[in-house]
Amino acid sequence: MSTLEIRDLHVSVEEASGASREILRGVDLTVSAGETHAIMGPNGSGKSTMAYAIAGHPKYRVTQGSVTLDGEDVLAMSVDARARAGLFLAMQYPVEVPGVSVSNFLRTAVTAVRGEAPKLRTFVKELRASMDALSIDPGFAERNLNEGFSGGEKKRHEILQMQLLNPKIAILDETDSGLDVDALKVVAAGINTHYNRILQYVHPDFVHVFVGGRIVEEGGAELAERLEREGYERFLTAGAVS
Repeated sequence: MSTLEIRDLHVSVEEASGASREILRGVDLTVSAGETHAIMGPNGSGKSTMAYAIAGHPKYRVTQGSVTLDGEDVLAMSVDARARAGLFLAMQYPVEVPGVSVSNFLRTAVTAVRGEAPKLRTFVKELRASMDALSIDPGFAERNLNEGFSGGEKKRHEILQMQLLNPKIAILDETDSGLDVDALKVVAAGINTHYNRILQYVHPDFVHVFVGGRIVEEGGAELAERLEREGYERFLTAGAVS
């Protein structure tokens, strides 16, 4: 079973002024394949920062700590090597790529991760099966990547990409953003995410509360329900942020 281990992770970001600001301040987290972990917390608490730092975004600088996948040093890997190793990040705001069709992008991504290009006939069959499972119209495959996509279409495309790449560990950032109820139900089938709205359909094994760049409480699905009722005020007023 694959395991992602995060130990004492500190991450800083360089602001427009040139100053460096620490966002993550000592995160410890272990995620094993087959588990659903929900990361919850107020805006600016460090949830997205952790996701992008693990994926290798150059804006986020790891100043302390380690990230390993099955014992291998993730932080020493290039961005593409992290993907080939089995890490997947679904971004909160996927970029538009005019001139590149969804099908061409997905086949290129599959080729990069698997190390060889799948036979066209095999890939088309695999793509259509995954699109059917996500209730995606077949014509979607020939559209330009994310160009003119609704919020729901962007999210469905990322889940489609995840299904085809079959990563060991998937990190999904703000997956319920821009989704109506019907799209939410479709996207929720078989994913890991971190907001209570989507947790109505995806039941987490573990819930981690982020406040001030740290995990301040952990529990099961009942913790997500409590946070929905009470919010994060008790963490903020208890001095969880230093």
